[in-house]
Amino acid sequence: MPSPSWQRRLESLLGVPATTGNDITILRNGDEIFDAMLGEIRCATRCIDFLTFVYWRGDIAERFAEAFSEQARDGVRVRILLDTIGARLIAPRLIKQMRSAGCDVRWFRPIDTAPTRANRRTHRKVLVCDEVIGFTGGVGIAAEWAGEPGPDSGWRDTHFQVRGPAIDGIHAAFFDNWGETGPLEIDAAFDHFPDRGAPGTSTVQVIRGAAETGSNDIANLLAILIAEAEQQLRITTAYFNPDVKLTGLLMAAAERGVSVEVLVPGLHADKRFVQIIGEANYAALLDAGVVIRGYDRTMLHAKILTVDQSVATVGSANINQRSMQFDEELNLVLFDEQLVAELDADFDDDLQFSTVIDPDEWAERSRLQRAAERAASVIGDLF
Repeated sequence: MPSPSWQRRLESLLGVPATTGNDITILRNGDEIFDAMLGEIRCATRCIDFLTFVYWRGDIAERFAEAFSEQARDGVRVRILLDTIGARLIAPRLIKQMRSAGCDVRWFRPIDTAPTRANRRTHRKVLVCDEVIGFTGGVGIAAEWAGEPGPDSGWRDTHFQVRGPAIDGIHAAFFDNWGETGPLEIDAAFDHFPDRGAPGTSTVQVIRGAAETGSNDIANLLAILIAEAEQQLRITTAYFNPDVKLTGLLMAAAERGVSVEVLVPGLHADKRFVQIIGEANYAALLDAGVVIRGYDRTMLHAKILTVDQSVATVGSANINQRSMQFDEELNLVLFDEQLVAELDADFDDDLQFSTVIDPDEWAERSRLQRAAERAASVIGDLF
């Protein structure tokens, strides 16, 4: 059952109503996520809307391009929006293939036409098929996610399949970014705006973060959840660089007796310099009682926060400066204790492959590490 207290607090403070009657399926890691997404793409009969930050290379990139192309050739309207920076590694021939098949492929904020907004990207991940089933979460379309998690295979990630009225919010995140590329044209042949019904029992809030100066709804959401936690905070994030405000809230939570656990990439971090930026905050957090662990099985890319075994937020946003200030993000808030329990169980499973950072050992870290932290902190606000 939803937590009325959490739901009403977040609805009131963020001004975003939650919807009831949603069916949410948690998808774990690339193979399971990709199979579910490709399956729904191939089943679509009218329209497909797809938005992503990462679209790189590998067999999975080919499979998605072919699935989109096949559907477009069969008369399905396929709209694809790629972030100009995040998807820069996609093979140009795949863009040509999809466009030749009839897909409408566009770039979000090309550098040559939007130079003043070059650092403000869309980091959202959205797939909506036939206006009735949607996907969002952390996964990108690239070989890095393929295969089961392991040192030489797939990244660890979590994605969500959604049916029900929450699709409106997910789809709106696509339209929000698509609208920058041209007019929002409504075509009765494809756009039916169906009643979502109530296929499940989950209560869900859909929160969009905008790439704008100052706090956005994602930043406010995280601040509220951390500030209001009473018993337990469990954070999984690919890139950990909280600002002064969030760092203070995490420390305050630990100091008032909340169990605060943070799981971040360990040995297989894909961006060591970003990892160092986050490490500049470790000493203060560890001293306050925050438990930090590095995930050592493979690159950790999931973005999940659970609170008091009652509420969770999941999606594209990391606990870093980019997600709070510079990137368009999309998160779900789940008021469903059963789903939260599943996410907490995943956290427990991930702990088997993690190493706790010992506060005493961290206090004795090398001069070289300390120097790297100081140097990284100069540009920390950008990441």
